[in-house]
Amino acid sequence: MKHSTSRSPVIAGLGMTEMGKVYGKSARQFAAEATRLAVADAGLRLADVDGLLVSGGVTNDVGLELQVDLGLRDLVVLTQMQAFGSTAGAMVQYASMAVQAGMAEVIVCVFGDAPLVEGAGAGQAYSDGHRTPSGWAGLQRSTGAVTPNVLYSLAARRHMLEYGTTSEQLGAIAVAQRDWAVLNPLAQMRTPIALADHQESRIISDPFHLYDCCLVSNGGVAVVVTTGDRARDLAQPPVRVLGWAQCHPGTKLRRNDDFGLVTGAARSGPAAMSMAGVTVADIDIAELYDCYTYTALVSLEDYGFCAKGEGGEFVATPGMIGPEGKVKMNTGGGQLSSYYMWGMTPLSEAILQARGQAGARQVEQHELVLVSGNGGILDHHSTLILGS
Repeated sequence: MKHSTSRSPVIAGLGMTEMGKVYGKSARQFAAEATRLAVADAGLRLADVDGLLVSGGVTNDVGLELQVDLGLRDLVVLTQMQAFGSTAGAMVQYASMAVQAGMAEVIVCVFGDAPLVEGAGAGQAYSDGHRTPSGWAGLQRSTGAVTPNVLYSLAARRHMLEYGTTSEQLGAIAVAQRDWAVLNPLAQMRTPIALADHQESRIISDPFHLYDCCLVSNGGVAVVVTTGDRARDLAQPPVRVLGWAQCHPGTKLRRNDDFGLVTGAARSGPAAMSMAGVTVADIDIAELYDCYTYTALVSLEDYGFCAKGEGGEFVATPGMIGPEGKVKMNTGGGQLSSYYMWGMTPLSEAILQARGQAGARQVEQHELVLVSGNGGILDHHSTLILGS
């Protein structure tokens, strides 16, 4: 199909399954459902899809077989991607590049996960105790520093020691995001909390309290990437993909002078904003990867919303974050209070906000939305700049 004008990439469809403590489906089944929902949301048919990028979560059982499950034929783009929480942003980047180059017309980027098992605790979903690593990884295991909770808590503690960041300041993020979640009918946690609730919640891995840590969810999310020309006649307001970038520091399990202090967002953010021709002052909404309160805080610093080392004071300033705050951050409640679909959590909320379809939590000024993804233990980062 020949286009007469722009091949600029846009997100034209969004599909979200029921998420949370939803049992009886595999990650692949969630992914298939999300794909169908996204394609229908765009006003397209599955037969219109000629590209598919797939990613699975901790269960990692969403593979290329999804094409067969969906009955998709003669795809011109097909791959499985894994950069953990940065994958969603990277998938949209590669899909955008593909449609821009004329390789494909309609590409679905989909994520599915089903780590929760009925009758088992959420913590079990991310336990890797069944594996016995060798070499340096085996030495690391002997220290007990093996789970994401422990490793991220080390990063947070480093930030605290260097800059004086406090637990109460981290708690300000948890409280603000819960306030957003109260307005979000899709959120798993909709009961308001106060800073005292955060401080009194149990310690998970010092300095993290329960409310510093993200949820665990079953479900799937998919987005449809196509060209601006194609989207003009589709069902939803197109969300423009204006800028993108990645950064993968490559410091995992290695001595690193700035571990916990600076992340790959410090490079991917400015690169994506430069591509979009904007600065951080132009951003209306920031949807940040918040597997922990700490990651939201350090991302605010690295993107330039505040100076390095001042994130704690910044988020604790009255009127700065939350629904009535100056900085509109994680407007759906984020992964702390809404749902945990890895990088699809900030991306899905960004799309709803950019479309003006976020209901009671809709931000009035929503022309430019920054979407941040973080994967591994600060190992992988992606940034998108979306436009309404």
